Amino acid sequence: MENRPQIAIVDYQAGNLRSVQKALEKTGATAFPTSDPHAISAADGVVFPGQGACNSSMRHIRELGLEKPIKDSIASGKPFLGVCLGLQLLLEHSDEGDEPCLGILKGRVRKLPGGQKIPHMGWNQVNFRQEHPVLQGLPADSYFYFVHSYYADPEDASFIVGTTTYGLDFCSAVAWDNVTAVQFHPEKSGDVGLVIYENFVKFVEQTKAAGAWR
Repeated sequence: MENRPQIAIVDYQAGNLRSVQKALEKTGATAFPTSDPHAISAADGVVFPGQGACNSSMRHIRELGLEKPIKDSIASGKPFLGVCLGLQLLLEHSDEGDEPCLGILKGRVRKLPGGQKIPHMGWNQVNFRQEHPVLQGLPADSYFYFVHSYYADPEDASFIVGTTTYGLDFCSAVAWDNVTAVQFHPEKSGDVGLVIYENFVKFVEQTKAAGAWR
């Protein structure tokens, strides 16, 4: 038990915490929802899930004192996985409100275009463009489960590693170094989604063993 990677699930009153926790525990990690900044800082890896609106979520993050430990974890090289709103909030601003986002990535969160049912809800394909340890072993054009009305639009397209078509081709996954974030919900996506959590736990173990985060 002591050797299991300790993974903090950021609890900012907007996440699908229990299903994410169960998925991580199924892969052999010790996963715990927390709104304690110290627990996030001490964890071996961080998962940043989310459902809800940008404005209220960012207000909760700031009221709980979670913005700094989230940013510090990413800057330190600690493995980080964002899910759904956890991807969108990495950008600077959102069309959903006026509250500034985390600003980890330059860019804006935009509303999905009209002409199709909003929210985009259900199974859709993800075309993965590049490899990352957390995305290894996924079949080409795998289907994942989506629930969202907005999408991340990073300024630098080199961070985009997955795209999905729904009215337009939008960014559905980003990755670089220690960070991976996806628009879909791996915990709702069956076996293929569980692969992402398994890969993330392995990545946490490897990073911890290598002493790769400060």
